[in-house]
Amino acid sequence: MGHRLRGQTVLITGGGSGIGRLMALEAAKRGARVVIWDLSEEAGAAVRDEVRGRGARAESFAVDVSDREAVARVALETGDVDVLINNAGVVTGKRLLDASDADIERTYRVNLLALYWVTRAFLGGMIARKRGTVVTISSAAGLVGVAKQTDYSASKFAVFGFTESLRQELRKERTRVRTLTVCPYYIDTGMFEGVHTRFPRLLPILDPDDTAERIIRAIERGQSQLVLPAFVRVVPIVRMLPTPVFDRMMDFFGINNTMDAFTGRREK
Repeated sequence: MGHRLRGQTVLITGGGSGIGRLMALEAAKRGARVVIWDLSEEAGAAVRDEVRGRGARAESFAVDVSDREAVARVALETGDVDVLINNAGVVTGKRLLDASDADIERTYRVNLLALYWVTRAFLGGMIARKRGTVVTISSAAGLVGVAKQTDYSASKFAVFGFTESLRQELRKERTRVRTLTVCPYYIDTGMFEGVHTRFPRLLPILDPDDTAERIIRAIERGQSQLVLPAFVRVVPIVRMLPTPVFDRMMDFFGINNTMDAFTGRREK
């Protein structure tokens, strides 16, 4: 059973830019009321106004999702949510020995701990109303470790585990709340500026508009997992090989060289 978005309230963290903004526009196009949470008040308000300019309902709130007290406070202002999209994320793109303590801690606070604070703020209401969807944006790097991503990849592995465990809890308790885990390869939003791919037909840098549309469509279809592109689905199968063979395959596909020219930008 899917989750039609018309008339529903969709909250997107990190919705002031990148894929978050595009998902907001796509959800609004399908008749949803959109709520933007973003660290930047100006960025969130800009997307809110863009959605309103297209004739849809939208609100925006400035909030640091890694601050659990701020999340609890703004959640009360926000009210009930039908679809929660945990999208906010950051990346450092540094070798372990080059990443600062602050870099590593920020990655975990934003990419992982924020999931607990934000999801717990709205999940109880979803369960009580017997409807809702919790969407978590993980990454292909949550399926396979990548050089220069010791903090990012590890946080996304944890994100994958978080959502899988949550799905099992909700199933076991026979709630009607669904989860969706999204594991995309690099998306061309600027967050991973400078990355490259060795085999663009198999592992393309993803188009942001197409990716946003596919995520929103997956919510409406009631999917539990979305992996982009489809070739990334071979990772769990290849893991059955001996580790040295697995590593050589990753080298062949150029996975550990993708971050060599990374420059990136901070994404709220």
